[in-house]
Amino acid sequence: EREAFARRQGRGGAERHSVRSAAMSGRVGDLSPKQAETLSKFRENIQDILPSLPAQDDHFLLRWLRARGFNLQKAEFMIRKHVEFRRQMKVDTLRSDWEPPEVITRYFAGGMCGYDKQGSPIWYDVIGPLDPKGLMHSASKQDFLKTKIRDCELLREECIEQSKKHNKQIEAITMIYDCENLGMKHLWKPAVELYGEVLTMFEDNYPEGLKTLFVIKAPKVFPVAYNLIKHFLSEDTRKKIQVLGGNWKEVLLQYIDVEQLPVYYGGTLADPDGNPKCTSKINFGGDVPKSYYILESIKQQYENTITVNRGSTFQSEYEMLFPGCVLRWQFLTECADIGFGVYMKTKVGERQKAGEMVEVVPNQRYNSHLVPEDGTLTCQEPGVYVLRFDNTYSIIHSKKISYSVEVLLPDKGSEAQMDDLGKKIRDVDVSKK
Repeated sequence: EREAFARRQGRGGAERHSVRSAAMSGRVGDLSPKQAETLSKFRENIQDILPSLPAQDDHFLLRWLRARGFNLQKAEFMIRKHVEFRRQMKVDTLRSDWEPPEVITRYFAGGMCGYDKQGSPIWYDVIGPLDPKGLMHSASKQDFLKTKIRDCELLREECIEQSKKHNKQIEAITMIYDCENLGMKHLWKPAVELYGEVLTMFEDNYPEGLKTLFVIKAPKVFPVAYNLIKHFLSEDTRKKIQVLGGNWKEVLLQYIDVEQLPVYYGGTLADPDGNPKCTSKINFGGDVPKSYYILESIKQQYENTITVNRGSTFQSEYEMLFPGCVLRWQFLTECADIGFGVYMKTKVGERQKAGEMVEVVPNQRYNSHLVPEDGTLTCQEPGVYVLRFDNTYSIIHSKKISYSVEVLLPDKGSEAQMDDLGKKIRDVDVSKK
């Protein structure tokens, strides 16, 4: 698959040149001859991954082409990354096989409620009641990302149902961003970074999924907050954001029928018990009780403790002799964050730096001094996998890390093969690249 894609990357400039026409929308029934040709080539190029996509129709494929200006090479790269994303995050079974921790279910604000005049689902993000520090002390980054993926999948499936109901294509949502009581606590750097990852995930994997985003009740601090996150948004997404003024209720009613808008937001929709906020559909969050905090509850549950010197890295190697094994890790740092990634060695028997290995789980910095991090990786290929803690960015501070790593066999009956698995651990303190 990679070789075929690489060969196509070397083709003539016609595939690399953006062919999106300003006069055509790039949607089914409104394609220029060049756009139609690009769509045909796109479908031909990705025949190998079509069965792995949640949809295969032209409407779906055109979303990826529009997101990349009908640049065939960029659109193909994007959709192939999406297939890998769905596989790694188990997106197809996430809603049925995984439930968010209780603290997220109860205190992570937002929800889907009603439809706009064109039948698109409406999603509410309620910022003010969010307790970023409480939430990030109480759940892992993966929990938040998985929760937002679930939300995106819920909305995608709702668009499909609305398309059937209205006998027309509905593929984008309307968002209402309630910024009442947005404050400095929401600008806490770890929270902004996490939100940035969520936005990046949405941009990379749900292209053209947003129709309009209405910002309401924006306080003076909003421009500062927006400036922190706008670089995570594509130019097309930025153009879809409307910051409304004091007449926001009247504006919303231009796009949403009164019976589809909660009473709290200027409509007539209420819960069966009369609640004007429709809290059965929209979670308004709140301060997270410290009883949910998990830092203290998992202390001294790690098998190893190490110190990664300033400007250096630490690596643990695990050899997998057959595919399907799962690496599972958890770690906690004292006082500061740490970079972490998983790699696969290209040469066995010698030490390799990150740039010489295949990156399997992208290296990124984790605030594991606030909330312990954990993760898993299904090893699709035999080989030596390297868990790498990265402190090269710190010129002053060493980092103390407590961590545990497990190798989970693909089948319970294979437990007897543990000795033959060849799990060989060799900790290497690697100097700065």
